[in-house]
This record gives sequence, structure tokens and C-alpha cells, in this order.
Amino acid sequence: VGFKGYGISPANLSASGSFSYSDGKTYTITHGSVIIAAITSCTNTSNPSVMLGAGLLAKKAVENGLSVLPYIKTSLSPGSGVVTYYLRESGVVPYLEKLGFDIVGYGCMTCIGNSGPIDDNIANTIEKNELVCCGVLSGNRNFEGRIHPNTRANYLASPLLVIAYALAGTVDIDFEKQPIGNRPDGSPVYLREIWPTRAEIQEVENKHVIPGMFKEVYAKIEQGSPSWQALSVPQGKLYGWDPNSTYIKRPPFFDGMTRELKPIKSIANARCLLLLGDSVTTDHISPAGSIARNCPAARFLADKGLTPREFNSYGSRRGNDAIMSRGTFANIRLVNKMSPTAGPRTTHHPSGDVMDIFDAAH
Repeated sequence: VGFKGYGISPANLSASGSFSYSDGKTYTITHGSVIIAAITSCTNTSNPSVMLGAGLLAKKAVENGLSVLPYIKTSLSPGSGVVTYYLRESGVVPYLEKLGFDIVGYGCMTCIGNSGPIDDNIANTIEKNELVCCGVLSGNRNFEGRIHPNTRANYLASPLLVIAYALAGTVDIDFEKQPIGNRPDGSPVYLREIWPTRAEIQEVENKHVIPGMFKEVYAKIEQGSPSWQALSVPQGKLYGWDPNSTYIKRPPFFDGMTRELKPIKSIANARCLLLLGDSVTTDHISPAGSIARNCPAARFLADKGLTPREFNSYGSRRGNDAIMSRGTFANIRLVNKMSPTAGPRTTHHPSGDVMDIFDAAH
């Protein structure tokens, strides 16, 4: 793994840390260790070839006695119910589950920061030793700070490679020359030995991915799940705003609006709030990932009686302008030249105090 861009000092290139896990064992992680591996996002789970290929790779890995380290957070969130259907019909689901890739749901998951927390011992080890640990996902975005606060490096990969890197436990590996693991008898297993051929994938796809499968699933799409059917539906033509909701809030954009346009006021005595460099992404401006516990949005939600477990993500709360305004430029990796450290902080003028960007703006 290359460390250019992560500010790792030469003395810290070989840094590592050990932690005790819930299985009673002690594990050691280094720069490049995989912490999150997720087959996720509708973008990459709607292709039967790569999904069945991932299932066949899992099958061969299990048959060769390979496993994923228990502390790696693994998940599988298909793009639709059809994917689950043909994965089950092809018989690969038990092998995916054996490696920890259980079906966790449908829709936005790890790719938008919804992987959930990792073990506290792992997080503390990463932070204490300043490790560049990794997430590998078949999502479509890997903006800084989006996937998880503790995975500074996040790599987008096909579903097959997500499984491969989960098995390896690190991105610092040459699959051509290094084994991905060992069989129970100690003999090495190379990725090329268990990688499914195109012919193998096509055979399974031709047998199990049939048009009738899509018709059967989508014929029931309007019914939804029992949980969906149990939702109460309000009556009337207008939406009934709930003043206590922290998810959907009536926006104030039209308050005080008149038919006549008000004259635009001049901007006078303005002060600089941020001084940013290059590579500023939309996720730096308005992050979609999890809400940090010590930020203005978190304090707002805590004042409403919510616990950190209930904070959820900015993406899930984009219907509340009070949350999103507090989340503007709240990316934990933001580099602001007006702040002594990376993160959503700035220097307020004229006081010179360093504070959260939202607080300085107000």
C-alpha cells in the first residue's frame, strides 16, 4: 500500500496495533488492514455476472478452508430483491454467509456511511497508532470521511475483489505472487486458484437468471414488505408536518416571501470563513456520512433527546434544514487553512477563537 497523501512519517510506516476481540483472541492490524468489506450499492449489485461470480468465489474459498477475519465488518446489500432471488436459487448464499457476507437489506448502506460502528477496541487501536486502515466496497463513491471515520483509505472494487480483499485482510498484497490464505493443512491458496472462470459464471447465470424471475418479483413490488404495509397513511392532499420530527421539517425557504422581489442587499464587512485548497468534493461541502458525536448537528439532536445511536447520517436527515445547515462543511477530513487541524473547524474573526464552522458562521 502506498502512503503518499496520508502524511505518514517515515518513522511510522511500520506502525501496528493489537487489540482483544469478542472471540477472546488478540489481533494485530497495520497500515492497509481491511476493516470494512461490503458488497453494496445498486450500481454494482445489479449485474448478475459479477454477483454470481462473487458467490462462486465465496464457494471455492470456503471449500478450500479459507475464512474472513472476524473483526472485519462484512455485509451484502443487493440492489433489488431479484438479486437475492437468483443468489439463493444458484445455491451460493450459504457460502457468502459463511464468509460473513449476509444480506443486510436493500438500498444505501456502506456506500453512504451506513455500515454502522466498528468494535470500540478496533477504533481505539486505529486512533492510538494513527493507522491508515481500509474499507473495500463495491459502491460508487469513496469520498474522504464518507464510508467510516476510521477507514482513511477506501477502495472501490468489484464484488469479487471485495471478497478477495476481505479474505486477504489487507490491501497491501500482490495477488499474483502472494497467497490469499492457507488451507487447513497449511498449503497456500492463491487467488487464481479460486477465481471463477467466465464459463463457470455463464453456466450458472444461464441456468438461474431467467426472465420469469424478474416478472415474479416485480409483480409484487407495489405490495412491499409487511413492515411497509403496516405503516399508517395520513389522509388529505397536503402533507401534515410533524414539528417534533428530526427527519422531515418544513423548510423556511418560503417564509416571508411576497409577490414583489425584495431588493438585494449589498454584502459589507464580510469576513473569511474558510480558506480551502484543491480537491474539494461535494462531500466536503455537504457530507452524507455518519454524524460525528461532537459536532453541531449532534448537539442539536442530543438537545432533542436523541442518543448517539440514533443520530444516523446526514444523508438520512437531508429533509431537515436545521441538520443540514449544521452539517455544511462538516466533513471530518476537511483541510481548512484557517484551522490548525483537519476537520470542520475554523478561526473566528475578529475574536481569533477556533470553533466549529457552523458556530463561527452564526
